Amino acid sequence: MAPPKFMGLSGRPLSMMVSAVATTGFLLFGYDQGVMSGIITAPAFNNMFPETKDNSTMQGFVTAIYEIGCLAGAMFMLWAGDLLGRRRGIITGASIMLIGVIIQVTTVKDKNPLAQLIVGRVVMGVGNGMNTSTIPTYQAECSKTSNRGLLICIEGGVIAFGTLIAYWLDYGASYGPDDLVWRFPIAFQVIFAVLIIFPMMFLPESPRWLLSHQREAEADRVIAAIRGYEEGSPEALLERNLIVDSLRASGGYGQKSTPVKALFTQGKTQHFRRMLLGSSAQFFQQVGGCNAVIYYFPILFEESIGTDHNMSLLLGGVNMIVYSIFATTSWFIVERVGRRKMFLIGSLGQSLSMVITFACLIDGKEMTARGAAVGLFTYIAFFGATWLPLPWLYPAEVNPIKTRAKANAVSTCVNWLFNFVIVMVTPIMVSNIGWGTYLFFAATNACFIPVIYFFYPETAKRSLEEIDIIFAKGHAEKMSYVRAAKELPYLQPEEIEGYARKYGLVGHHESDSSTEVGTIGDERRDVEKNFSGQSGNTTNSSDEGLPGRGPGPSVVDEGGVESGFGDGVNASRKADN
Repeated sequence: MAPPKFMGLSGRPLSMMVSAVATTGFLLFGYDQGVMSGIITAPAFNNMFPETKDNSTMQGFVTAIYEIGCLAGAMFMLWAGDLLGRRRGIITGASIMLIGVIIQVTTVKDKNPLAQLIVGRVVMGVGNGMNTSTIPTYQAECSKTSNRGLLICIEGGVIAFGTLIAYWLDYGASYGPDDLVWRFPIAFQVIFAVLIIFPMMFLPESPRWLLSHQREAEADRVIAAIRGYEEGSPEALLERNLIVDSLRASGGYGQKSTPVKALFTQGKTQHFRRMLLGSSAQFFQQVGGCNAVIYYFPILFEESIGTDHNMSLLLGGVNMIVYSIFATTSWFIVERVGRRKMFLIGSLGQSLSMVITFACLIDGKEMTARGAAVGLFTYIAFFGATWLPLPWLYPAEVNPIKTRAKANAVSTCVNWLFNFVIVMVTPIMVSNIGWGTYLFFAATNACFIPVIYFFYPETAKRSLEEIDIIFAKGHAEKMSYVRAAKELPYLQPEEIEGYARKYGLVGHHESDSSTEVGTIGDERRDVEKNFSGQSGNTTNSSDEGLPGRGPGPSVVDEGGVESGFGDGVNASRKADN
């Protein structure tokens, strides 16, 4: 019997389609970041919206109000994301963005066009905030844990490519008639939205979300389709049961949504500290000045360096090529170099780049000011290679399974809140303090270095269970969590249970039949007998380690939950061998 299909696909082709749609969502995210940079000072745009002409405050407001919409969308998903689901959340977000685009491009002169433009940008922002909160979770839950870092870094790199498309489209449209100059770049976003909405209508829901809502039959079909198994096969059922065991051990099975108060607990799980680590990474990304450069690169060149509008657009496009090239480097170094070193290298490089920029602008001479361009180019290169993808990856790794969805939504809210602040104040800072703007960003980036060095534990090459043990070890032994990460050896799957027991991360469950999910429990035993017959050396001890299956210790299999499926089976086979 062939595996079930979605969009006529199953196995690897279906997984690739899921990744393609998720990547398109972040491509649209990047496009949105760059599209206003080339049109906010264009004469055709200023004629249509005269309030923005030579008014840095209004330019900042029109650009930054989009981030308020994104913040509202992220906050909505913080409340309703677990209830709405991943698939419907993405479809809804992209549909709202489509409506926002239509509102913007249908503005009519002398009919209060600025108000309509602002409303359209807010509406579009709400949709983008929903998608940026949901897409990484959907991608992770439909992928193997071994691909987690690479996939999220690819999403980060795609943000840069979206911005690159926006810059060069703005430049090309600048040669057209007045309406084409600004309406076409904004309307172009419809293509990305359509490429998200229609495929998502036919793609599967996250199996983890389905099982958390006790929709086992649908989850069985999704697991079989994405993994290329026959529906009802021993492999598919075992993977389903591993997810259920993990959800039950964390209290997530049948729980519609994790309570917000769970984010503020401490103890051996350190939920609050871990939420702060993930959120601080998003905070640092924004106050480091990335969007001051991305959104306003042409304006920075016009006002700080003295180039004309056309040359500023051209240099902005070249800068985005540099940005995209260096963004791809993170795909190859994120696991080799590690998160901490990349954070530290990026902070130092960005700080020194801003030092070059402000130093070349101090004397106000045109020839010297051109050296500031070098600083902006090196800044975006360091940012693309380090701080672009890492704040999206680190929260997904450092937060535990119980609070991961909500903690990631909180970190996304922090991103959009301070994105708004920086985008709002940058043109005002450039107009009033000139080179002092770049001195400010040089100082803030330098301040990140001690915080990262003393408080950010390394998560590279660690399973999600090991990261839980790092925080439990630091709490139990009263040591720095950075030191705990360095001292904890890399663990094999069979070693994790012993360390989890040592630091109090395992629980003992009474063998009360009322805690069983009857059908799933029976199927699980049948499946394990099947695998036992195949391998010849599977013991019953594995059953005692699962919640509700007897008095033995249980360990939350976060790898199975994060990836949705696949890794638990691999771990079981390694243990059997």
